Amino acid sequence: MAQVLEFKLPDLGEGLTEAEIVRWLVEVGDVVAIDQPVVEVETAKAMVEVPCPYGGVVTARFGEEGTELPVGAPLLTVAVGAAEGPVSSPSSPSSPSSSSPSSSSPSSPSSSGSDPESSGGSGNVLVGYGTGAPAARRRRIRPDRLDRAVAEAPVSVAPVVAAPVAEVLVAEAPVHEGPVPVVSPLVRRLARQHDIDLRRLAGSGPDGLILRADVDRAIRTVEETAAATAQVQAPAAAAVAAPNGVAAASDAERIPLRGVRGAVADKLSRSRTEIPDATCWVDADATELMAVRAAMNAATGPSAGPKVSVLALLARICTAALARFPELNATVDTAAREIVRLPGVHLGFAAQTERGLVVPVVRDAHTRNAESIGAEIARLTELARTGKLSPAQLTGGTFTLNNYGVFGVDGSTPIINHPEAAMLGVGRIMPKPWVHQGELAVRQVVQLSLTFDHRVCDGGTAGGFLRYVADCVEQPAVLLRTL
Repeated sequence: MAQVLEFKLPDLGEGLTEAEIVRWLVEVGDVVAIDQPVVEVETAKAMVEVPCPYGGVVTARFGEEGTELPVGAPLLTVAVGAAEGPVSSPSSPSSPSSSSPSSSSPSSPSSSGSDPESSGGSGNVLVGYGTGAPAARRRRIRPDRLDRAVAEAPVSVAPVVAAPVAEVLVAEAPVHEGPVPVVSPLVRRLARQHDIDLRRLAGSGPDGLILRADVDRAIRTVEETAAATAQVQAPAAAAVAAPNGVAAASDAERIPLRGVRGAVADKLSRSRTEIPDATCWVDADATELMAVRAAMNAATGPSAGPKVSVLALLARICTAALARFPELNATVDTAAREIVRLPGVHLGFAAQTERGLVVPVVRDAHTRNAESIGAEIARLTELARTGKLSPAQLTGGTFTLNNYGVFGVDGSTPIINHPEAAMLGVGRIMPKPWVHQGELAVRQVVQLSLTFDHRVCDGGTAGGFLRYVADCVEQPAVLLRTL
């Protein structure tokens, strides 16, 4: 006999509390294997494929693509063993002591009353990416068996494939006398969130039980009524709110701040609120640095390695500068009122992608040479462009390098990547008039800017750091002292 289990959105780590459904990887009726990825979600950190800890037939999906769900919200339901026979309920759904799938969780599949293996669950606590077991080939279950499995499933699962019911008119439905026929806490919470009076709903479940589908239908009815009312009132409101031909606010495009863009907005706002930042900048002659890079990349023979980018050289310069000025490789513990100097350099670098600005982190950059840093930057950049960076690859930075020269601009005052203490900005490298060895010449000039947390150091330290970086750009041989 089979059983329907509910799989909820697991804790994806890094303190994330919600995720947006980007793409479903399974359909209702598909057979899934234990730990097979079933949905691709976007968190504030990265794209994540979420595996299901149960093996069986997908009987319902909760949420369309583009829907944002909190951690712990139902993702889908799986009829475990439905391919072999109908689903059986362990006890009557109306009994208060009966166990329902909504109380099951990926981290404790044994709550269904059987061991993980026999119930089709992996028994693993899903935090992040599950066990990584190979995915099984998707196939369809016979429709007659799927219908029988869904029909006999515990009613608290509220599958979306249930038979259609009559339209629910919230305003005209009779008020229930006595206890409201609702079993699922999720249904009650959903109704509270949308101000739906459950006493006025006609349930479509057995004995008038109110299901999630009933509440969703009521919500849609209310929203459609409100939209129709707003459409009628819009011309009059626009005439009052937009005199003299000014465009009404209702015509403006509204873009939700969520996902990566929302996380960036929150972090930048927090940085501006908490950190007393200051910026200093300097122009540097990068002609010699460009010549050294050209010589590195022109080398042939067994000793010749992969091409070295300008960003990799600047990153190596940053690690050398932080070794001399460790005050900037720090953070501030505001609760303890302490400056925390960090032992290693985890170098973040700003990368612009279609999903927004992200900052991948090169771990232990202080132990790497320019070639190694460059290879890691290239690897992380490719993952960023394809949206495959994990949350761990986007957190834990101690200093950030921001190359905004790729946008064709000379200078900027970058906002510190909270909770770090400093960020080095690099403008475009371009030919400019420059006094070289006492004579006017055309040289490759770049503007460097350092934004720093004034709590961790004073201007003398920040100026010393920036001046050392500029000296290395102008005379790359200076780096030889620290190699």
